Amino acid sequence: MAGPLLARILPMSVRLSFRERSFRFAIAILGLYRTIRRSTDCPRHMANQIARAGTAIGANLEEAKSAYSRRELAQKNSIALREARECEYWLRLLQVDQPQLETVVAPLLSECGQLIAMLATAVRKLRTTPPET
Repeated sequence: MAGPLLARILPMSVRLSFRERSFRFAIAILGLYRTIRRSTDCPRHMANQIARAGTAIGANLEEAKSAYSRRELAQKNSIALREARECEYWLRLLQVDQPQLETVVAPLLSECGQLIAMLATAVRKLRTTPPET
């Protein structure tokens, strides 16, 4: 099962950047995806949605690195936030549908919630705080 992989990837005892943290989250999501596909009767659609949304968070944050304006940076972060919220939804649904995966899904839900909180704060600040001159 993906438990040992998740334990190595998800502990966030050191301060990591959004991008690094979302990258590690995506790796863990891919491990969960493989576990779901191999060992459960989870609908294929649900597994695909979890993988898509969970990996899109980091992809949008990577795109944000090359934003040409504060507005575009806010937009890319906002898209990442939407993907994180969608991922959280699918993880919650998986947790109910596949209770045997509780030990794998719970740390992912926690990390996803933390990513949502950080992204929501970042988006709010980008949209309201004027750039420093």
